[in-house]
Amino acid sequence: MRSKRLSKPEQVSLAWDTPGLLAGVDEAGRGPLAGPVVAAAVILDELKPIKGLADSKKLTAKTRARLFDEIRAKALCFAIAEASVEEIDKLNILQATMLAMQRAVEALRLKPTLVYVDGNRLPILDVRAEAIVKGDEKVQEISAASILAKVHRDRLCEDMHHQFPEYGFDAHKGYGTAVHLKALQTWGATPFHRKTFAPVTQVLQVFPKS
Repeated sequence: MRSKRLSKPEQVSLAWDTPGLLAGVDEAGRGPLAGPVVAAAVILDELKPIKGLADSKKLTAKTRARLFDEIRAKALCFAIAEASVEEIDKLNILQATMLAMQRAVEALRLKPTLVYVDGNRLPILDVRAEAIVKGDEKVQEISAASILAKVHRDRLCEDMHHQFPEYGFDAHKGYGTAVHLKALQTWGATPFHRKTFAPVTQVLQVFPKS
């Protein structure tokens, strides 16, 4: 039983296709200089529709927070997973993102028949999967996953802010804003910073013990 989608992505229907559970997967946090990358996987319940699902970046923080709670309450199942800063530095951000997505799908309480992943690359999965460019605008399950991942990561950034308030993580969420770069150059890197990202690497040459 497949959920309704915002618009049906182009796909080829195969004779051996059978109805089943559809999961959507998306990530948050590939671009920032600090913090983990977060992925979420969601299987929606078509008997409990959720209004207003959209690309998380196009929603206000208040709307995302409301939908975050509604998705968690109404979805058949969901999972949120992370790849740590250490894993990002070891694997590179792309592979760490794929790892977080893989973990999210594997953590689902129910096993999907098909997984739609936002973007143009797929993690290693033991179920059939399709990559959909701009999937967070086209597929409700991916939209829901994008909201879960975004809100979860933003809350992690709030925790980072409490530990290192001088960096402003609550505002820039780890992205390389002018305020963030100035804080890096003033105080060096925190344990939350990705050492292999160029602005942080440059700072570590000045503050090697950061």
